[in-house]
Amino acid sequence: MAVKNTTQVLIDGKIITLSGYESPEYLQKVASYINQKIGELSQLQGYNRLSVDTKHTLISLNVADDYFKAREQAEMLEEDMEAKDAESYELRSELAETKVRLESMKEELEQLRKEKEELSEQLSKTNEELEELLK
Repeated sequence: MAVKNTTQVLIDGKIITLSGYESPEYLQKVASYINQKIGELSQLQGYNRLSVDTKHTLISLNVADDYFKAREQAEMLEEDMEAKDAESYELRSELAETKVRLESMKEELEQLRKEKEELSEQLSKTNEELEELLK
């Protein structure tokens, strides 16, 4: 069973206690991400004059935007992976068919070699008989 972790993080200059089943390192990483978003928005002209609620709304919108973009990218990667899996399956199937054809052609070549050998022997015998008759 997972253990619930509690850790203190610094977000926007305030110490906040977070708890969850994730590691304390992960919770610090999340806090760092939020601080990064706050830092990005703080660079915008007029941001610091906004009300706290408006600032929180903008931070939430930015986080949601990142989430949806990441999800869209993950979906595109998933589709790409599925397409590559299908292509890989087709190539493996084609390879298997080619191996079967190659094996069949090897057998056919071996059969033709045997027939050639037999025909060469027959030709030699016929030539010998012909020479005997011509003597």
